[in-house]
Amino acid sequence: MIDDVNTLVTSAVREVFDTMLNLRLDPVEFDDKALSEGTHIASAVGFIGRLTGVVYIYSSEAFARRITAALLGLAPAEIDGDEMVNDAMGEISNMVVGQIKSRLSDRGLPCTLTIPSIVRGSNFTIEAVTSTVRWVACFRSADQQEQLLIETMIKPL
Repeated sequence: MIDDVNTLVTSAVREVFDTMLNLRLDPVEFDDKALSEGTHIASAVGFIGRLTGVVYIYSSEAFARRITAALLGLAPAEIDGDEMVNDAMGEISNMVVGQIKSRLSDRGLPCTLTIPSIVRGSNFTIEAVTSTVRWVACFRSADQQEQLLIETMIKPL
């Protein structure tokens, strides 16, 4: 098992958001109330190999629209419907988990990514089966407007 999952996640999130979105996210303490109200989006990409797991990226719907606009070079008002947001959040998840995959491969733990999936709603939780180990990393945008939660679940070797 790897012992620095949150370091891998933090590095991947910062690289993707800084490079692709010009959006700085800083690690913060998890605030369980930050994602408790309104509609939220959870995008997920799994990885299969010597290590098997899944990474969930949770955000408010408003932040997901802001991320989508930044990724597509549009104004938030130009985002048309949920499908654009779903596709963008799936792509962001692919990029973040792709960075993690690359770092795992560098450590002799090659893996393959699954296709992204999206869950939308309010007041939902995603629970891991008992045979997984769970890490949670939380990030806040530099303007302190939005929070992003990354949940990583890995099945031990």
